[in-house]
Amino acid sequence: MNNLRTRNVLLYVFIIGLILAVILLFFNGSNPQSSEIQFTELVRRVKEGDVASIRVIGDRLTITFSDRVVSATSKATESTAQEQLLQFGVTSDQINKINWSFDEPSNWPALGLSLLATLLPFLLIGGLIFFMLRQAQGSNNQAMAFGKSRARMFSSDQPNITFEDVAGAEEAKEELAEVVEFLKEPEKFIQLGARIPKGVLLIGSPGTGKTLLAKAVAGEAGAPFFSISGSEFVEMFVGVGASRVRDLFNQAKRHSPCIIFIDEIDAVGRQRGAGLGGSHDEREQTLNQILVEMDGFDTDTNIIVVAATNRPDILDPALTRPGRFDRRVVLDHPDVKGREAILKVHVRGKPLASDVDLNILAKVTPGFVGADIENMVNEAAILAARKNKKTINDRDFQEAIERALLGPERKSRVINKQEQNITAYHEAGHALAGYLLPHSDPVRKVTIIPRGMSGGSTLFIPEQDIGYVSRSRMKNQLIMALGGRAAEEIVFSEITTGAASDLEQVTRIARAMVKRFGMSDKLGPMMFGQKEEMIFLGREISEQRDYSEAIAEEIDAEVRLLITNAYDEAKRLLNENRAKLDTLAQRLLEVETIDADEFLVLMNGLTSASSTEKLPPTTATSTRSTPTDSKQQSDDNKLGKSLGPAPTPA
Repeated sequence: MNNLRTRNVLLYVFIIGLILAVILLFFNGSNPQSSEIQFTELVRRVKEGDVASIRVIGDRLTITFSDRVVSATSKATESTAQEQLLQFGVTSDQINKINWSFDEPSNWPALGLSLLATLLPFLLIGGLIFFMLRQAQGSNNQAMAFGKSRARMFSSDQPNITFEDVAGAEEAKEELAEVVEFLKEPEKFIQLGARIPKGVLLIGSPGTGKTLLAKAVAGEAGAPFFSISGSEFVEMFVGVGASRVRDLFNQAKRHSPCIIFIDEIDAVGRQRGAGLGGSHDEREQTLNQILVEMDGFDTDTNIIVVAATNRPDILDPALTRPGRFDRRVVLDHPDVKGREAILKVHVRGKPLASDVDLNILAKVTPGFVGADIENMVNEAAILAARKNKKTINDRDFQEAIERALLGPERKSRVINKQEQNITAYHEAGHALAGYLLPHSDPVRKVTIIPRGMSGGSTLFIPEQDIGYVSRSRMKNQLIMALGGRAAEEIVFSEITTGAASDLEQVTRIARAMVKRFGMSDKLGPMMFGQKEEMIFLGREISEQRDYSEAIAEEIDAEVRLLITNAYDEAKRLLNENRAKLDTLAQRLLEVETIDADEFLVLMNGLTSASSTEKLPPTTATSTRSTPTDSKQQSDDNKLGKSLGPAPTPA
């Protein structure tokens, strides 16, 4: 860095000197007469006795008057200066009164200017060549650095993240505690002949804290930590990624014991020889170099590679075999205790009001991961600051949860009376059907205020985290989802597009019950159709149809039967409880939003033969999840794909 600065300073000095030389040459070549005096004026001033002295240096005169000194250029020389004055009528006495001095002119300025004029072209050409050489050298350095690793190194003297900053992943922290212990006391394992896993693969959905946990491992161990993304290895030039992998591991060896963290390793670790369009030579060479570095001939290095991905199914088998990433640490969605612990981490340093109960907030945020909870807490703080509050209260957290699930309220939207009536009965149908069914969650909030893309919302609270969904519960979800459309048909004798998302979700649930979960009595416990996922696309784009056309017709018939029965049951429940439906809809038209307490008052205030005893819900907000499998359950909870919110009616 110092050498580079020195070279830059020298270059700037050279350029400035060259510019000054050109300016000096120009002004001296033009011989400007900065203080010219006419010879007739000089004669006049001599006759008047106003000239004290004249100094002659070649053709340069320096004339000193009584009031000033003048420098001028004249054709006079030492031998002719006085004679010229005599020819213009100046007497000898007047000339003798002047103090004359004659000096030989110096040739150094002329020689210097002449030499500068001669060397100037060569200086210009030399400077241009020097500049081009420096540019070529810089380009060469950049080309040589193209294959260098771009990993960022975090040393132990920087602010550390420890296991205390990671909550909701106790089992994962226990697994990684062995890695920390090995980095701190490697002799303890070496004496017993034990070998610590070289690679630890962190698997979890986005936002579960994989990167945070890797930083916590480095912070606990106090070891150097190299962080890089998998996409930073891949370039359009073949061999660059492999070169960066070699440079990364060379740096790590110089700082061992240390940790290398590769985020989103599936960018380079995807299965070789699969996908559309054939293989990618650059990506495969990069993967091959990672495989060799992790378990090649040189295995006596105390380097632990930690990688993170949310797509372990597409990784190359050679990457996950024993000896490489042979230890998998799964970060699942946190449970109630985990969410409460995460909340405690993110509310540190934030002033909370006395009505905030973190346990309740944890219960009403099923499916939330660490990133969702952090965003929710931050959103609550923003809402409190917007209202000029000094503390964050429970209402701010409830509003933040609803904004995260459904989006902000659109109170300014103008809706006509007819659409308001349709929305009110639609949401009342959802809420009433859910209340009357035995396997549904308590209703928390019903509103006809538009949020996001929906014209109204019905929010439910699951009483506990659900891992397995029964057939009875899924059938109840179908009925409750169709309650909005059934209410429209019963009250208005007409149906609208407001149930579009409900129908889409009902169809997905019913088809999953028949094809994936074997919940059809007619077809039996069988799974129909194998999903195919392209490695490079990472999404389901086709299904392997392993059943006949006759079975396909039976599947369609079973799906249609499930949905039809659910719709008939929804209409039956709402017809038998029409008074409750009208009361709830009218109240929504009056106040626009009904909370859990008021909803229970409205429901218990009227008698009904079909109503069942419900447990009083908590005072928090959530959405109802409608999972079709273990993977979709958490996604539906997080994204707010509840059965309650209905899109805006057309």
